[in-house]
Amino acid sequence: MNNQLLRIGIIGCGNVLDAYMPQCHKLQQRGLAAVSLAAGRPAQKDRALAIGVPRFTVQEEEVIASPQIDLVLILTSMSQHTRLARAALEAGKHVLVEKPLATSLDDAAALLALAKKSPGHLVCAPFTILSPTFQTIAQRIRRGDIGKPCSARARYGWAGPSWSEWFYKPGGGCLFDLGVYCLTSLTGLLGPAKRVTAMTGVAIPEREINGRKIRIEAEDNAQVLLDFGNACFAVVTTGFTMQQYRTPALEVYGTTGTIQMLGDDWDPDGYELFQNGAGCWQVFKETNPDWPWADGLRHLVECICENKRPLVTPEHAAHVLEIMLKAQRSGSESRALAIESTFAPPVFAEPGTQEAAHLTHDRTREH
Repeated sequence: MNNQLLRIGIIGCGNVLDAYMPQCHKLQQRGLAAVSLAAGRPAQKDRALAIGVPRFTVQEEEVIASPQIDLVLILTSMSQHTRLARAALEAGKHVLVEKPLATSLDDAAALLALAKKSPGHLVCAPFTILSPTFQTIAQRIRRGDIGKPCSARARYGWAGPSWSEWFYKPGGGCLFDLGVYCLTSLTGLLGPAKRVTAMTGVAIPEREINGRKIRIEAEDNAQVLLDFGNACFAVVTTGFTMQQYRTPALEVYGTTGTIQMLGDDWDPDGYELFQNGAGCWQVFKETNPDWPWADGLRHLVECICENKRPLVTPEHAAHVLEIMLKAQRSGSESRALAIESTFAPPVFAEPGTQEAAHLTHDRTREH
């Protein structure tokens, strides 16, 4: 890659833009990339310009067709992701699309096929596997620090958005908006899932959005059970039904220990490790408390500049999409469904320095 800045074009200037613009500013300060143009609704123009977008348009086609754009950042509602990602790939751009990759398996398959022959990379949020804490946990599991993983749990939820109806319409729902984080993290740690069983439903049938009562059409509450093969199982708890919680985001139980992430997987706060041989919990403080969940943009730009393949792959995103769609179907049909897709789990470099653990009291006698 030459020394010229990568030129970023953005489609979608809603709330999510606030998370990505700081990353764009940091990339510009490093001399790697800069935003050239953003497309959004007319009402979003003043806000976009105020947070650093240099030029604004209401025509998304202008971003995709512009020869002055190298990378297209898609931050629209979920139903628009496939159409826009396809157009950007066909135009030869690199593409980062917010989650999910698509809303149907056929659309996801078409994007994967296009990405394989496109000159540009395709990456899809969420980017939980990029956090230093996630990568450390993955390394410890894979080198056998808790023995053979047998069971795992992941959780993410809150009371639900009040600013847009599409979260609660077909194509939305808590799995696509929230559960996608848990599923990306669990499959990132344990590899591809083989089978899914789920209970899904609408727990709060009516909500007030922007001062107007609406009827909920997509699931707002879900419990998802995953089978990874070899008697390794995991459960995901997610929904627009949780007011508060204090439990770890991720827990993996092995034959000789337990490892658990503190905080949320999109905002880690360190981790805890229990090993039978040590007989106590080892607490590891967060090494990067400012890690941003929009870190995929930094990762993609660096991979483009260094001519490397991103750790975040469209195959992983498509696998997670299949799990979510089949979880929805399982919830309505009350049966387990096989997962047919697969992906190559990410391989992380070993950390260069040894972490400092803070041992807590022996909890082996607490249960």
